[in-house]
Amino acid sequence: MSRAIDQIETRRKFLLMLSASPLLASPGLLAGSFSNLLGTGEVTEKKFLGWLDLLQQSDEVISSPDQALEVMDFEAAARKALPPAHFGYLATGVDDDGTVRANREGYSHIQIRARRLINVEDIDMSMSLFGAKWNTPIVLSPVSGQKAFHPEGEVAVARAARTKGHLMMLSTVATSSIEDAIAARGGHVWQQLYPTNVWDVTRAIVKRAEAAGSPAIVLTVDLQEGSNRETLFRAERVDKRECSACHQGAYTGDARGRGRGGSGGFAQYAARKPMFDGLDLSKVTAAHPANLSWDFVKRLRDTVTVKLLIKGIVTREDAQLAVEHGVDGLMVSNHGGRTEETLRATIESLPEVIEGVAGKVPVIVDGGVRRGTDIFKALALGASAVGIGRPHAWGLAAFGQPGVEAVLEILRRELKTIMRQAGTISVAGISRNYLVTRTP
Repeated sequence: MSRAIDQIETRRKFLLMLSASPLLASPGLLAGSFSNLLGTGEVTEKKFLGWLDLLQQSDEVISSPDQALEVMDFEAAARKALPPAHFGYLATGVDDDGTVRANREGYSHIQIRARRLINVEDIDMSMSLFGAKWNTPIVLSPVSGQKAFHPEGEVAVARAARTKGHLMMLSTVATSSIEDAIAARGGHVWQQLYPTNVWDVTRAIVKRAEAAGSPAIVLTVDLQEGSNRETLFRAERVDKRECSACHQGAYTGDARGRGRGGSGGFAQYAARKPMFDGLDLSKVTAAHPANLSWDFVKRLRDTVTVKLLIKGIVTREDAQLAVEHGVDGLMVSNHGGRTEETLRATIESLPEVIEGVAGKVPVIVDGGVRRGTDIFKALALGASAVGIGRPHAWGLAAFGQPGVEAVLEILRRELKTIMRQAGTISVAGISRNYLVTRTP
């Protein structure tokens, strides 16, 4: 016990010494949190480490895309650029964000077996998906409301996708239309689908996307009403702006996750979402209804004339059912940890989904991807392509289109590097033989 007390006192003396540092000479978040820490009396291990984490976050933020060494550099830049509630929306998970962390940590449980004495002078990172060839397997996953992060929103992302040659998916609740995204991208934008609880609205969105030239519809099935997004709710509390300045209304829920306003609430929520323009929303009460079933998938399959994928499948059983219902592809996803607190990483769900489809349809995975090594591991486990969500949104928030391009360039460079280091010269040659899974 005396040893523990001595350790606490030692930490306290160390913090008191730091109080004389120029770093804490001026008032601000860091200095304020430091004062609060000392004022608590007992400097516990948790409080001490939490303050050090805040100290680490206070390091100088990059001021241009070319200064970034890794994609995580863009997170701090986005935090600096965005209002608290907007960054909170981008950062939030469910409950205490455990699944967000699990998505990231899942990759740390997988090691790479590197082969030697292989000529890796020429590396081919290309891959094919539904007959289209791409320079890399990196896909831009759908992220909603991107004009909340940058005035050009999804159009800037589409331009970056065009410049770098990447596939892009557009959210149903994007702040740019499918027509504008396809024009900026020059084609190859998949339409993500929140079906709503009204079939006529669902069908209208699908047919509009098909008419615009979208080659695929991606039905999202992993999001239910009322997810408890505590990080967002806390960020909203400290954001002193008048939200009506940029939002026509709120639909997604109050601090307890309950939907507001019935159909009127949804109409307000959809007012700035171009994919709902001109549609009768009077009977719509949910963007992602709770009564979705495989019968709905069958009805949608009979309606969609382009490729149909399901996003949010994480088990072998559902993967098998999806194939039986004629789905063309799957995305292993948990909405970046924003849907439920399962604490299961998507990279850990991927192998059983791959087993479930038995090679009959391609599988894409997203969630927690931050490094080229993560992409390599996902490909080795059988993914046809790998999606990124938050990283490209960070780049957009911080620097617009150049930020998105820089994020993509870093991941491409890192993927090429690990392919060389592991002794693989093509994406097609990356297999499970290059991996070892260790016990956490």
